[in-house]
Amino acid sequence: MSIPVRKKRISVPDIRARKGGEPLVCLTAYTAPIASILDERVDVLLVGDSLGMVVYGMDDTLAVTLDMMIAHGRAVTRAAKTAFIVIDLPFGSYEASPEQAFHNAARVMAETGCQAVKLEGGVEMAETIAFLTARGVPVMAHIGLMPQSFNTTGGFRAQGLSDETAAQIEADGAAVDKAGAFSVVVEGTSEPVARRLTENLSIPTIGIGASPACDGQILVTDDVLGLFSSFKPRFVKRYGEIGDAVAAAVDAYAEDVQARKFPTLDHCYGVKKGA
Repeated sequence: MSIPVRKKRISVPDIRARKGGEPLVCLTAYTAPIASILDERVDVLLVGDSLGMVVYGMDDTLAVTLDMMIAHGRAVTRAAKTAFIVIDLPFGSYEASPEQAFHNAARVMAETGCQAVKLEGGVEMAETIAFLTARGVPVMAHIGLMPQSFNTTGGFRAQGLSDETAAQIEADGAAVDKAGAFSVVVEGTSEPVARRLTENLSIPTIGIGASPACDGQILVTDDVLGLFSSFKPRFVKRYGEIGDAVAAAVDAYAEDVQARKFPTLDHCYGVKKGA
């Protein structure tokens, strides 16, 4: 696969223009090295609050702080020059009021240089989304399975399997679209529901455990590469087993150290190479 060369960073209008067209390729990034590798290979980089579990070993995302998101967001925006960068607003940083959400979203954008923020919620967050977008903060919405709300939904379970929950998710999609979100992540949702959302909304849908009909797809990079093995959701497809390669490399290093095969004099200072 040849990598297309982009001369400038992808923008909100660029994302909107992909509705019904070439699918958006999206992945998470939490560090500068990964962001640099992914930059020209994807359209959207999400600095997700999933970093709490993937990077910090937390059981869920609820303890992730705004400062953590900003620190990782800075690293990603320094390294990625052309991909569209979105940063999650963590739990407790936007739900209290539209004003709270704007204060924290503005801080995230100012201190990281990202292009947008993402927040979870549908109908109940429509007012906040409208408030943010009216003040120059682009918002990617997130509906369906919402990890920050797992305590109220009974865990990480697929959504939209009943007529009632399907209707709620479709109402959520319509609400965030009307409120001005430029795109919406649809997570862990019944395939027919995600397909209908994609057909009915004016903004791109980005699926994760949703439907191949969505306008784009996103996965956690560490899942794609086989670096995160605590659990594997049904919707994940592994495209590599980097974790196995890391383990093999470290085993080889440990064996060389224990056998005094590393370092050799070639790796030392004050001696001639090859001596």
